[in-house]
Amino acid sequence: MPSLIERINELFPGTEASVMQESFAFQGGMQAVCANIDGREQLVVSGTGMEMFRGRTVEIEKSEGETLRICEMDHENCLSLKKCFSYTLPVAFGRECASIGCGDRLGLAGVGQLEAVKKTEIRPVMAQQSLRELTLTGRSYENVMDAAAWAVFKTGYRSGYGADGDHLKTVEEVEQALAHGMSMITLDCSLALCELPEGALKRRELYERLPESLRRDLEDEYLHDKDAEGLGLFFNQPLLEETIVVYYDAVQLAEKVWELIQNVDYPVDLEISLDETAHKTSLAAHYFVARELEKRKVILTSLAPRFVGEFQKAVDYIGDINEFQMNLREHTKIADYFGYRISVHSGSDKFRIFPAVEKETKKRFHLKTSGTSYLEALRVIASEEPELYRKIHQAALKKFDEAKKYYEVHCVPSRVTVLSDVSDDKLSEYLEQDDARQLLHITYGAILKDDQTLHEELYQALHRHEEEYKKGVQLHFERHLRALGFIQ
Repeated sequence: MPSLIERINELFPGTEASVMQESFAFQGGMQAVCANIDGREQLVVSGTGMEMFRGRTVEIEKSEGETLRICEMDHENCLSLKKCFSYTLPVAFGRECASIGCGDRLGLAGVGQLEAVKKTEIRPVMAQQSLRELTLTGRSYENVMDAAAWAVFKTGYRSGYGADGDHLKTVEEVEQALAHGMSMITLDCSLALCELPEGALKRRELYERLPESLRRDLEDEYLHDKDAEGLGLFFNQPLLEETIVVYYDAVQLAEKVWELIQNVDYPVDLEISLDETAHKTSLAAHYFVARELEKRKVILTSLAPRFVGEFQKAVDYIGDINEFQMNLREHTKIADYFGYRISVHSGSDKFRIFPAVEKETKKRFHLKTSGTSYLEALRVIASEEPELYRKIHQAALKKFDEAKKYYEVHCVPSRVTVLSDVSDDKLSEYLEQDDARQLLHITYGAILKDDQTLHEELYQALHRHEEEYKKGVQLHFERHLRALGFIQ
């Protein structure tokens, strides 16, 4: 019997090059493949079970009774796809690997990201979106999950991908992510971290609000902790009080979230984020959180401290590399002791630290990258559709003051070259300037949600230049993977 791909070429002469050969899948008598038909990507299925998919049925001439179905790549058909082809479902990766979060604000970067990782050992977390980003982009968990699954299917990637409910702060937010099938939960503990008051007396007052029996037990344990001393950590009374006051509520929140995870019927990775604070995470705090969670039988997959230096959005690491490497080494030692991986947040474009991450973790880490795939989209638009780029740039300037409330950046708009002074053939150079990158990076909400006309023009432009965008994302991601030691 001719293959599905052959049948498509018979039905639509001249479209052979538009069939995505890598997407072809066969399972239990069903064949499926993606193809560009009638000017847009569609799913074509045939054989046993094709009635699970919603679409138009086409009968094959000269082949009695043989049909195929041409389907939209929408949410309903994505649910059927996951039932038929298990590799399109997200998985948990556990503690013994390297993984990279593949942020995608537009839902169009997945193919390029997967093309970059498919020949490496690093594991991709494709559906990674914080609630803040969902709000500012106007997207939903369903949309993010569908975009990841379709990208996996289109590229034929079968090594497993993750889905991260990123920077969730409450039990209710975690419940929502788990209800959508997220295979990783990143618990942002910032709301549960106590802001430490100045002065020993105020700190002592907060400490003494805890039950006396709890304080006594913790003092007996940590002031004589041989395991901590083996890691070079020595708790004294003031340090212990400060650590407990700041981090004890975060431990309790993590325990509640772990109980939720235990109630779902599929594996879920749990990452603890301690990085969304104004101060770096001390080694004592890291150890305390890890030990308390271990006592409660909470199994962490990874933990993200706030390291020394600055991890600002869209630009490289700011700080002393040697100091960072030493700080990373000490945090990794604690993570190794408890068995989980270190996670590095805001990892997009932090090329200066990647050799240290590879060396100190021995390629056992999680690294979150995020919105710079959006900047690669703007790079394509700057090169291919300069008039549209100018509209986006102007909208970013208008919305910058509002957008910077959500992000820590050092962008000074007055340092960005005036738009009218730049010729069309030089617009892409904005994507090489730190201030311009941060300006464009944090104002995505103004384009994707606040201005529907710009939103539509942006997506239409990227569909016109789909190959350029895919290649741009792939090259940018490969640069990350090369610096991390996964590509020679």
